[in-house]
Amino acid sequence: MDWSVALTTLLGVSALVAITAIALRLYGVTQWYAGALAILRAAVQLAALSLVLSIVIEDLLWVWLALGVMLLAAILTAGRRLHADWRMLLTIAGVMAGAAIVTLAVIFVSGAVQLTPQYVLAIGGIVVGNTMTITTLTGRHHHSSLVARRDEVEGWLALGATPRQSTIDIARIAVREALIPSVDQTRTTGLVVLPGAFVGAVFAGASPIEAGRFQLIVLAGILCAGALVAVGLSESMSRSTTVPTQ
Repeated sequence: MDWSVALTTLLGVSALVAITAIALRLYGVTQWYAGALAILRAAVQLAALSLVLSIVIEDLLWVWLALGVMLLAAILTAGRRLHADWRMLLTIAGVMAGAAIVTLAVIFVSGAVQLTPQYVLAIGGIVVGNTMTITTLTGRHHHSSLVARRDEVEGWLALGATPRQSTIDIARIAVREALIPSVDQTRTTGLVVLPGAFVGAVFAGASPIEAGRFQLIVLAGILCAGALVAVGLSESMSRSTTVPTQ
């Protein structure tokens, strides 16, 4: 990279981070510096990722291994956010891995996208990242609703209902709520939002039509993986024999 480009990038990013921190600090938001720390962490991670990808990008086997590492990191991150014990962590791992495998298998086996290292890495990374987010949203919605409706759930249990029967409505609502961001993103693509996959494909030299086709596949993959992981996690949580108090 040209040093002048690196310098202007540093100046631009630093200014944006400073404005973000100042706005939050003046408004009295706690941890107003969180954005700056997130950008710093992202810079380190992207530098490491760029170095690794420059080595593995031409080898499909290494790309699959890189995706495996990304999936493991996503599982641990979602587990930490949900304060998961080892049983729940295994459930999270199963539903996230299953959702990603099914989605990628459909995309590449159907021939919608060629099985090349570049496409596997691009689509795989997007799918894994979104399953992590939807896992977190599903778990949080399910848990908070269960706490709020604890008396109702315990009433059903007292009447002889199974744990699943007493919480299935909560589970279904958690799935719906967790998928709202993905559904909204899909609805507004091309109207309100220019999605990253589309812009990236155009910058890489693809025609707008080809970029649009690629973006459509990505959006369908995000929704498919999201639905699978949300349903899988909610179904598992709805079968729990304990009702949290907080």
